[in-house]
Amino acid sequence: TIQTLSQDEHLKEFDPNAFDYILIDEVHHAGAKSYQRVMDYFKPAFFLGMTATPERNDDFSIFKLFDYQVAYEIRLQEALENDLLAPFHYVGISDYEFPKDDDQLTVDQYQDRFSDGHHHQEDQRAVELLSSSDRVAYILQQTNYYGFAGEKLHGLVFCSSVSEAEELAKEFSRQGVSAKALSGHDPVTIRQRVVMDFEQGKYNYLITVDIFNEGIDIPCVNQVVFLRSTQSAIVYVQQLGRGLRKYPGKEYVEVLDFIGNYKNSYMIPIALTGDDSYSKDQARETLDMEPTIGLSTIAFEEVARERIYATLKKTQLDRLANLRSRYLALKSQVGRIPKLMDFWRAHSVDPQVLVTASKVKSYYQFLQKMGEDVHLTDYQERVQNFLATELVNGKRCQELLLLRELLTKEEVTPVAFAELLQKEGCLWDSPTQRSVEMVLDLSFYAKKAYPSQVDYGGQPIVTTTLLGYQLNPQIRQSLKESALFRNLWEDAIEAGLARSQRYRPDQMMTVGEKYTRKDAVRLINNPLNVNAQIVSGYYFTNEESGLKEAIVFITYEKSEGIREEINYQNGFLNDRVVRYFMKQGDAKLSSKNFLRFKSGEYRLHLFMQKSAADDHLEYYYLGTCQYLDGSAELTNDGKRPHLGILLQLDQPLPYHLYHTFID
Repeated sequence: TIQTLSQDEHLKEFDPNAFDYILIDEVHHAGAKSYQRVMDYFKPAFFLGMTATPERNDDFSIFKLFDYQVAYEIRLQEALENDLLAPFHYVGISDYEFPKDDDQLTVDQYQDRFSDGHHHQEDQRAVELLSSSDRVAYILQQTNYYGFAGEKLHGLVFCSSVSEAEELAKEFSRQGVSAKALSGHDPVTIRQRVVMDFEQGKYNYLITVDIFNEGIDIPCVNQVVFLRSTQSAIVYVQQLGRGLRKYPGKEYVEVLDFIGNYKNSYMIPIALTGDDSYSKDQARETLDMEPTIGLSTIAFEEVARERIYATLKKTQLDRLANLRSRYLALKSQVGRIPKLMDFWRAHSVDPQVLVTASKVKSYYQFLQKMGEDVHLTDYQERVQNFLATELVNGKRCQELLLLRELLTKEEVTPVAFAELLQKEGCLWDSPTQRSVEMVLDLSFYAKKAYPSQVDYGGQPIVTTTLLGYQLNPQIRQSLKESALFRNLWEDAIEAGLARSQRYRPDQMMTVGEKYTRKDAVRLINNPLNVNAQIVSGYYFTNEESGLKEAIVFITYEKSEGIREEINYQNGFLNDRVVRYFMKQGDAKLSSKNFLRFKSGEYRLHLFMQKSAADDHLEYYYLGTCQYLDGSAELTNDGKRPHLGILLQLDQPLPYHLYHTFID
């Protein structure tokens, strides 16, 4: 073992140059003194480290140990897609519910105490409940129903504590299913013998806590059962991986996850898909779409799905503690302060999350939150805030493309820029051109209300002259004199353009993507930023703008406790027609805004969110729509009038988007 080899008397049996090539398995442990002693002693021509989990929770960098040279990297999802592992069939199942509320609360609190990965005092009452005959009967009913691949069951069960494993093994056996508990408390010789017995079919199940997280493969495992809350995505994948080794007769491994009312269940869709973006939308998409990974499948029972939804609503994925761990992991990997594009290329945290998390306004401010010694002038910080807050989201690429051109050119003529946009397939008509120019010269923003022109530096970012577009001289000077400013500026532009790939550049907005009211006001080319409260349910461009655009925002599910006068139910009649109730002040057939809907003069852009709790300030863009003639219905509930109208989308909603709301 490494512990034996690291002892001086054993090391000195070898010449330091005895080996040309040394391969270290499970190299994520190399921060330990025993590993360090061995690696410092030997002087091979080549060290190769292998690990499935290079990320560590301490400050030691495995990547630095190998001079940041990664010879090859393949993650679980890619290995599954390339048929290097046995596929899994994952089913999220609701855990057993105890009849007495006090018992359920005892179990929930117990499970949550162990969810942080640390050892806690075991609650004897909770263990009794979790290993009770009724719960075990429920577990065995489910495991029998979903089954396994192969001729004989070889199941691996993960639970929260050693005593729970022991009691579960007893109850499994009492109910006719042979099981054996195994833990780190057992001597190595005992573990080896039990594993051998398990492989030979003496036991149907091994029940453990964490000794099979890594380093031990039992290829015959064809069913993995989770009876515990999720500690972390890394640990979850390690445990899942115990069943993925290929084995004759094993077409797949059945993965059964008993999901209780514990706080960390939101990690499950993140772990299964390897999504590291810290985006709630991505996690919800996994729950809704139940994607496949190669031949592997993911499915959730409805109650289990709702439990994960509930934890997603409560948790703040983009809290700094989460982002700090991903930041430090990537910094360890690249050996420097990572850029937004490093996160993008690593399929890690979404750059948009990094520049808006915990009230930061730019990646510069995020770096300060991470404790980095970085410094900009007040003006430099303000224009970085503009770029990060307004443009990194990539929802319109035209501003970013112009800023990219101005990095290397003194000026860009309107003709040359129009030719570039045509090449890029971008929408570029007179209203869009005017809007882009007003955003970049800051005239789109108010002089006092946030975000004001002063908040973004008080001077145009880009000016338009007879020669063309020119970058603010102060910004140009900062790009020359400050390496930090230039790196942040270039990185933000590149990250924004990378994000823009998900949006259609030839249209104002992209169906199925999310936008805030503020986004929509800019993207319909309104000449002035408008406060979200003014936009409220709908907003029509005014006559002075020369535009005929309108934006309509609908919340599909009203929040509990909402004011009675606005608690009316909007909804779909089908995948193309939406019933919509006008605001209370417009609930009459003569109201100015109703007549605007009815006139057909405005291009109506329809947005919808499932609920404020799910989507916060963001709405899915459903496309353009028309008022259906004669659909207005004026009713009165005895307290106040309500005016309902029908809006018909110009194109039916895609199936998955429609079912996002109605399911």
